[in-house]
Amino acid sequence: MYTAAVEDYLKVVYELTREEGRATTTGIADRLGVAPASVSGMFKKLVEMRLIEHTPYQGVVLTSAGQKIALEVIRHHRLVELYLAEALGIPWDKVHAEANRLEHAISSDVADRMAAALGNPLSDPHGAPIPDKDGAIAPVASRRLSDLQPGDVGRVAEVIDEDAALLRSLASIGLFPNVTVQVLERDTGSGELMLRIGEGDHAVSSREASRIFVHEPERKN
Repeated sequence: MYTAAVEDYLKVVYELTREEGRATTTGIADRLGVAPASVSGMFKKLVEMRLIEHTPYQGVVLTSAGQKIALEVIRHHRLVELYLAEALGIPWDKVHAEANRLEHAISSDVADRMAAALGNPLSDPHGAPIPDKDGAIAPVASRRLSDLQPGDVGRVAEVIDEDAALLRSLASIGLFPNVTVQVLERDTGSGELMLRIGEGDHAVSSREASRIFVHEPERKN
């Protein structure tokens, strides 16, 4: 058994490595809302526990043992998110914070039962893949909406769920996982994108677009 703090750090290392390319002291401190000195202290403990490898000034990576723990916590988190959304009707901008509180409280057996009750789902409400009980996880989309050019058409794969305000904003324009978007224009200065979503045209900021992953785009003729 590991403490909730250890599990939180390992989960954040996994997520930041995927989202930002690496997990740094500053990035982890910002995500967890703690001081950089606290992160450095936890790094030492996690290295001693052989759960991470730390290269000064380069950040940390998970060991195989650390990744196994991270994926188990992520499985709990994403199953809880989906259960709250599907069974209780809680909006997608609220389930992440609730799941952060509940992910440590459920056992693996409860997580398995929850998955069965939900029909063994493949993804959470934000499109992120749910690891299976053995820790296997489906490949994730790597292309960001912010990378698309005018004329590109992409299908939303996943929206990073840390920012509830962003999720509410995207919901207001109908931008959810599996929705197809077409890039109409790009502002060369700000990076803002004008998107066609269904029958409507909507502007999305560069920051918002960078938080959205899409399946490989197709060039629309």
